[in-house]
Amino acid sequence: MNALVDGFGRTVRYLRISVTDRCDFRCVYCMAEEMTFLPRAQLLTLEEIAALSQAFVELGVEKIRLTGGEPLVRQGVLTLVQKLGALVGLRELAMTTNGSGLVKHANALRQGGLHRLNISLDSLKPERFKALTRTGDLDQVIAGIRAARRAGFQSIKLNAVLLKGRNDDEIIDLVNFARDEHVDISFIEEMPLGAISEHNRGETFLSTDAVRETIENHYQLLPTTETTLGPSRYYRMADSQSRIGFISPHSHNFCAACNRVRVTAEGRLLLCLGNEHSVDLRSVMRRYPGDTQRLKSSIVAAMKKKPERHHFTTDGEVQIVRFMNATGG
Repeated sequence: MNALVDGFGRTVRYLRISVTDRCDFRCVYCMAEEMTFLPRAQLLTLEEIAALSQAFVELGVEKIRLTGGEPLVRQGVLTLVQKLGALVGLRELAMTTNGSGLVKHANALRQGGLHRLNISLDSLKPERFKALTRTGDLDQVIAGIRAARRAGFQSIKLNAVLLKGRNDDEIIDLVNFARDEHVDISFIEEMPLGAISEHNRGETFLSTDAVRETIENHYQLLPTTETTLGPSRYYRMADSQSRIGFISPHSHNFCAACNRVRVTAEGRLLLCLGNEHSVDLRSVMRRYPGDTQRLKSSIVAAMKKKPERHHFTTDGEVQIVRFMNATGG
């Protein structure tokens, strides 16, 4: 029985955990070029993340996704994957990554019990990819995608954040790349988290309706009811196994069916991506080490704080001051 039901009758089945706020990229929509990261002592330890995950699974969570920052820069993350992969009752263990570490780690991740990978890919043009990520190497990411395929993952999905005038001319190229690589792809509307100066979010916003219209000029999209417990709405193409997903926090608000909560790298249980409602679980674990029942009670009580919806706008205004890397994907 799932004990995690919020005040609006929604059942939480999906937990996203940020294992670090650090990243080897500096994507323009995610963080500032010069970042100050959390001191190590403020981060949850890997043991605390494992204990927290077990508590959530015992309360009914079926899926856990490890995020960052970039989770593969966290020392010891492979050991954490092995621990979570062994949790009784967890149906799916996933990770969101920028792909830069997959050539090195894909096999160990798969053998450790990781089922699914989401890999960020916003451009197939090396110079543009470098500009959007500030530090990323496109060839390394593509090699990582192929290493993940060879490692035998059940599902690999590319995530592309589209910015009008920046990379929206690559929509069909990205779809064709996903088809050629036999992976899925989701197109994501930019979320207004953190104050950035690199571009004006109001001017670069592109709705997924416009993206879908562009794709449908080349491929017929067939709606499906498939879900991975996340917010993507999936479509299929008659001549490909690759699915196309759309994540639309602005144009098609998915709050009514929200089944997710997040834990930040410093142990804050975030009840909504677009609100600041949260509970400090790190303080509970450190004040009462080993008291699983107290931890679970704190999690259950926190469900009452989950708001009905977020209020993202498309005018470029910042609703949330924290950056995406501090939130956890």
